[in-house]
Amino acid sequence: MANPLDNDAESRPLVYRQRLWTRITHWVWAIALFFLLLSGLQIFNAHPVLYVGKQSGFSFSNEVLALGADNMADERPLGYARIFGHRIATTGVLGLSRQGEELVERGFPSWATIPSYQDLATGRVVHFFFAWILVLALAGWLVGSLINGHLKRDIAPKAADFRNLPRDIADHARLRFHHRRDYNTLQKLTYGVVLLVIMPTIILTGLAMSPTMDAVVPFLADMFGGRQTARTIHFAMMLLLVGFFIIHIVMIFAAGPLNELRSIITGWYRIDAKEGA
Repeated sequence: MANPLDNDAESRPLVYRQRLWTRITHWVWAIALFFLLLSGLQIFNAHPVLYVGKQSGFSFSNEVLALGADNMADERPLGYARIFGHRIATTGVLGLSRQGEELVERGFPSWATIPSYQDLATGRVVHFFFAWILVLALAGWLVGSLINGHLKRDIAPKAADFRNLPRDIADHARLRFHHRRDYNTLQKLTYGVVLLVIMPTIILTGLAMSPTMDAVVPFLADMFGGRQTARTIHFAMMLLLVGFFIIHIVMIFAAGPLNELRSIITGWYRIDAKEGA
């Protein structure tokens, strides 16, 4: 029976688009990354400053980002974000935010961290637990995608995809979407960068910050220019993932949330009539 919530459902065929393994790993990533983000911000709050180099500077300046608060002359505390030496007032959001009835100096606000209060030990336990889930899910997805052909068939761009790239960019800019069984060029490139570049980089930089891994693989931190640089790259990759998530959600609602969610939950996707002809 046609779904009455779909426009022109009878003329738009359903195709099996997402394999079970792809759907499982997608939702495992979503859950793991949620807890990794909030527990990671808890860890960051223990020292809300980022540097470039092998060590933090005292007699020299290698600071990239700092979140904090200052007491002004009239005793009013002000939160700030200092980016490459440029200071931005961020009271109430970054550096200084409300926890209960009080303004508290902390990098990210309590609503953005797990746990909400400052607890580095708990944050690290949660972060490491979901980090290993992410590693196993990514490794499992890669092996499964090589076996079932998902990586080659759906992710790896072909010559025709690059020829279609300008048109895909223009269509997305105008929020004009074509519902096909195959991913479009922007989807292939974006998913490829997220799954094969950003996620592996965030995992490797996380390992590079571990004293245990430094002992086992001493060159890993040096690959990223030192532990402090690895921490900064780790943070930057997190920002890219958050940006991807926001754009991803916007595109789901713009392209038709019922159809997109059905695809990633059941595997079935309703394509345009001309695509199924």
